[in-house]
Amino acid sequence: MMTITGQKAKMLAGEFYIASDPELSAAHLRAQALLAQFNATPADAADERCRLLTELLARFGQETVLKPTFRCDYGFNIAIGNRTFINFDCIFLDCNRITIGDEVQIAPGVHIYTATHPLEAKGRRSGVEYALPVSISDGVWLGGGAIVCPGVTIGENTVVGAGSVVTRNLPANIVAAGNPCRIIRPL
Repeated sequence: MMTITGQKAKMLAGEFYIASDPELSAAHLRAQALLAQFNATPADAADERCRLLTELLARFGQETVLKPTFRCDYGFNIAIGNRTFINFDCIFLDCNRITIGDEVQIAPGVHIYTATHPLEAKGRRSGVEYALPVSISDGVWLGGGAIVCPGVTIGENTVVGAGSVVTRNLPANIVAAGNPCRIIRPL
């Protein structure tokens, strides 16, 4: 059995890790500096925004648009496909991988969380946390203010209603909404 070492490796493996680790702290500061530049760009600076996002993210697809303001933890755990549109004021807590497919529509104020904490108070007080990956498949539409929780996968072409809280995986080709998010009907 392989032993996972280093806090970043533990974070990406979904194991308990310490976020205040020096390597993770430095990566977080780097991301915040790039985000400050990105969020301060003028409306006509699409090329500059694209350059900054290409530097920040693991992948920033062709013809993809991400509108400021945007917040994330590290950036290097976020991969966004081609022709995807991410509207204003989104937050992606990328302590683990966030994979967003091609031609995805993400409305304003959507939050995607990979970070989570132990349920027991003793564990939370110890300073450990863990993170589970999130995957948003091709053609998905996330309505305004939707929240996608850690470990969730959303299937191809699925529509998630505004304000929904997605706590479990959703299959492809459905409409889902609510808190917690439930399947409404097939597409």
